[in-house]
Amino acid sequence: MQTINFLLVGVGGQGVLMASNILASVGMMAGYDVKKSEIHGMSQRGGNVSSHVRWGEAVFSPIIPDAETDFLLAFEAMEALRYLPMLKRASVLLVDRHRIVPVTVTGGSAEYPAYEAIESVLRQVSDNFRWVDGADMAAAMGNSRVANIITLGLLSTYLNVADDVWKDAIARRVPKKFTELNFRAWEAGRALRRESAAVLMPAG
Repeated sequence: MQTINFLLVGVGGQGVLMASNILASVGMMAGYDVKKSEIHGMSQRGGNVSSHVRWGEAVFSPIIPDAETDFLLAFEAMEALRYLPMLKRASVLLVDRHRIVPVTVTGGSAEYPAYEAIESVLRQVSDNFRWVDGADMAAAMGNSRVANIITLGLLSTYLNVADDVWKDAIARRVPKKFTELNFRAWEAGRALRRESAAVLMPAG
C-alpha cells in the first residue's frame, strides 16, 4: 500500500485543522494507517498554520520528509510559497486564490506577490498546479467557512475512496446544523474536476 502524503496550509481561521482532521478520518476509514501533525502556534492571530497528514500501510512518522508531498492544499495563495522544499515534480497543488494580506504588507515593508508570480514559481516546482476559487464559491453559498470543504471535495476526485466515507468523516467533524451545507460544499468541489475521471492515488 503506497504512502500518500498530504500537506495542508493556510492561516488561522481558515479551517486548516478541521480539514486535516476530516482527511485523517477518511484515511482511517479507508483502511490506512494514518499519522497527523500540525503547527499552529500563531494561528489565533492570523499566523500561518500547517498540517501534515500521511496515509499508508504502516506510517512511522507524522512528518512528511522534504520533497515527498503528494498533495498540497493551500487555502491562502501566498502560503503555498512557504513550502517549496516540501514539493516534488509530481505533487498536486490545489491553491485557493484567496488573499489574506499579512501585517508586513499592510505596514508597507513588503509586497504581496501577483497571482502570476505565485503561479510561475509553483509551476517551476510541480507539473500539477491548479487554482481553486474555494473562498469565492463558499461566499456565494453564504458561508465563507466551508472553503476548506470545497477544496477537500476537489481533492477527493484524485483519490479512490467512496463518497460515503468522505461524507461520514465530514458529518463526524462538523456541527450537525451545518452538515448539509458542508455536503453541498464538498459536492461543489468535486464538480470542479468532474470532467475527468482519472484516479491518481488508489486507496486500499
